[in-house]
Parts: sequence; structure tokens; C-alpha cells
Amino acid sequence: MKTSRYFANLISSYQAELDDLRTDSEGNNVLKARLAKKREQVPQLLMMMQSAPEMVAVAFHGGFTFSQTSTLESLVTKELNRLPAWASVQRAVVIEPWAESLVRTVLTDPDGESFLVTTLGLEFLQQHGNERRAPSSDDAQGDASAAPGEEQEPEDTDDGHEGRLNSDDLVADEGESTEFDLDKAGADWLAAQGFDRKE
Repeated sequence: MKTSRYFANLISSYQAELDDLRTDSEGNNVLKARLAKKREQVPQLLMMMQSAPEMVAVAFHGGFTFSQTSTLESLVTKELNRLPAWASVQRAVVIEPWAESLVRTVLTDPDGESFLVTTLGLEFLQQHGNERRAPSSDDAQGDASAAPGEEQEPEDTDDGHEGRLNSDDLVADEGESTEFDLDKAGADWLAAQGFDRKE
């Protein structure tokens, strides 16, 4: 299943959020209780719908049954600015009764429709796409910025000291102690100023 860069980036965060909610410090499965608490907090979480949609979307986990998978497969190939209208994808799902009130709450926000469409895509991928997910053709061409979770090569830093060594570098190269190195350098400098060398 192909996914857009938008959904490919979000699904790993969404899955990680679910994993965090799943177990407590003792390893007990507490997902049901934590999701119930998350659902109570949805009105307060609306402000996070744009900045961290995956953290709010988990409240809807298990709230949808997908009756038209082709519609959802098409949805997850879309970027954020190309998402379809909520009304057009709503017909492809059955909303659980407990989730209907949450949907109504979210729709009171101007960004609610876009968020719900995103949530449908994430839930669909979480339920149906984990084994079959593949990057879209855009992803195959590469991206200058790595997706979350990908390791990037460390950037070269230029602090203006290229080619210069400090005393520790000299010790590492020459196998001498720092104290000897500094004493020798100090003695050389004093001798150059006309002072007698100490034995």
C-alpha cells in the first residue's frame, strides 16, 4: 500500500503514541483505561490537532469500521493540502456510537474536518497497512529531510578552528602528558624571551 509523505511520517508517531499508552511501568496492559481518559480530554486537546494530530487521534482508536477500503487506500496517498472533504470519506466508514459524540466535538473546530480525515487515514493504516505499507513514488525520489525516526548523518560543523589542535589533541598524537607538553612549551617561550632554561 502506498502512502503519502504526510501519512508515512505520522503513522510511526501514531503507533508510538499507542504503544506508550498500552502498558504501565509494571508492564500491565492499560490501553483501555488510558484511551477512556484520553477521550474525556478531547475538548481540551483540540488545540493540538494541527501541531500534533497523532496525539489527539489516538482517542479515536477503535472507533471506526472501514466499509470501503478502496476509499481509504486512496486517502492515505494524499498530502495534507490534498486531503478530501470529511463528507466524502465519512461514507466509507461506520463510526462506533461512542465515537460519534467525539466527532461532533471535533467538528466544532475550524480544523476539525481535516483532523478527522487524517485520523481516519491513521486508523486505517494502523489496522490494515502495517505489513503492506510502501513509500509513494514521491518518497522513492528521495527527500532532503529525513522522516521522524530516521537517522541522519551528523552535519559537519565549522567552528573556525579547522586544522588547529589543542593541547589534548597534541597529547593524543604524541603520547606525551599534558603537563610535560605545557611545561616544555612554557620553557621554550621563556627561552625565546631571553630567560635561562630551568633544569
